[in-house]
Amino acid sequence: MAHHSEQVSLGSTVHGSQTSIHSKDVSTQSINPSTIDQNEIPTEKLEQASLHTSAVADPSDPGPPPDGGLRAWTQVLVGHLVVFNSWGYISSYGVFQAYYTTTLKQSPSDISWVGSVQIFLIYFLSTFSGRAMDAGYYRHVITAGLSLQVLGVFMTSLSTKYWQLFLAQGICQGLGDGLVFCPTVALISTYFVKNRAVAIAFIASGFATGGTVFPIIARQLLYKIGFAWTIRIMGFVILANAAVILSLARVRIPPRKTGPFIEWGAFKDPAYVLFSAGMLCAFLGVYFAYYYIAPFAEDVIGISSTSSLNLLLVLNAIGVPGRIVPAILADRFLGPVNTIIIFVSLSGILIYCWAAVSSLGGLWAFSLVYGFFGAGVQSLFPPALASLTTDLSKLGIRVGMVFSIISIGCLCGSPIAGALIEKNNGGYLYAQIFGGTIMLVGALLLAGGRIVRTGLHVRRRS
Repeated sequence: MAHHSEQVSLGSTVHGSQTSIHSKDVSTQSINPSTIDQNEIPTEKLEQASLHTSAVADPSDPGPPPDGGLRAWTQVLVGHLVVFNSWGYISSYGVFQAYYTTTLKQSPSDISWVGSVQIFLIYFLSTFSGRAMDAGYYRHVITAGLSLQVLGVFMTSLSTKYWQLFLAQGICQGLGDGLVFCPTVALISTYFVKNRAVAIAFIASGFATGGTVFPIIARQLLYKIGFAWTIRIMGFVILANAAVILSLARVRIPPRKTGPFIEWGAFKDPAYVLFSAGMLCAFLGVYFAYYYIAPFAEDVIGISSTSSLNLLLVLNAIGVPGRIVPAILADRFLGPVNTIIIFVSLSGILIYCWAAVSSLGGLWAFSLVYGFFGAGVQSLFPPALASLTTDLSKLGIRVGMVFSIISIGCLCGSPIAGALIEKNNGGYLYAQIFGGTIMLVGALLLAGGRIVRTGLHVRRRS
């Protein structure tokens, strides 16, 4: 080794995953470790450098979430299309609710079970699909899920009886939705921290874009080319989105091969338990308007089925700002838990106000306002839940657990409302009282969880 006039000191420091070697008064030429006489370097220094070198080479630590960049925002696009295919289609169920009730001669409660089972399976399967993502099977899971989605839609186009519809749209498509939704929400959460609520809001806006596109397809084609081909065209839209999803989706966190499907320790946290119970109550009531606004417009206001679809379009379309604006409020000012408490409370109050609507103008106003706040409830609860999870390797299972809990609310909420409508001889008052009350109970439980976590500090972000 060439000797310099000054003694060479080799120091090694690690910051994050980078190792730097500091030298004093050394020429700008890089030092080749193979040319260094190891007798001149203390053993302690060699061991330290070796340890740091191995740490740098360890690929198991992906580092902190990038919180931006092309790859991260590409995953947001993936998530948006996943929600477009699943929730966007489901949010259009008001189209199917009115059509199926008329053509299949089934009660509103019976028809509600098809959509409710579909939503139930999205959330119930989240425990398993979320754990599969943690274990490194994300691509396997979404491939299976997207395939079932497409199969379910095309089989729905062939359905002429209630049981066929239930199997195709309720079971098959619900299974596909459940396999793709939770892992994708958890995936996006691994790319963002500071901007997580905004990222998830853009993903959740797929609910609104899909909920606008699919009703437009139905409104333009249903009475021109018939039910079967209208549904098939929707299926081709879902198929095209699936191809984009599979080509762009990328996992960032290394797999966690071991671990249970349920992390029982999470239920020892009172804030987590109250949050889960609050969201269960909120989701018992939040979808009521999406299912029944079109039938309400036809039965109570007396407008045509085509005009009633316009109300559903507005209810879904206003969900774009209804998901983005609350997310900005949550990220920049209030925090996701504080924001969702406000939005659940106002959504419950609005359902009470719906009972006073007796004109088309009043129903338009309700659709605009409730569409905004109802969308905020649906988009805020994933980032609020993620804020309770500090270990990102457990994020998939934590998200999946709460999704499975609220699946009970999604399964029962709309059929209960349908049964209450039948009980009231076609009137909507009993169902509206139920929807508003159960959402306000949910807001109180969420507030209790927030108090447990941060105390009675009103201005503290949470």
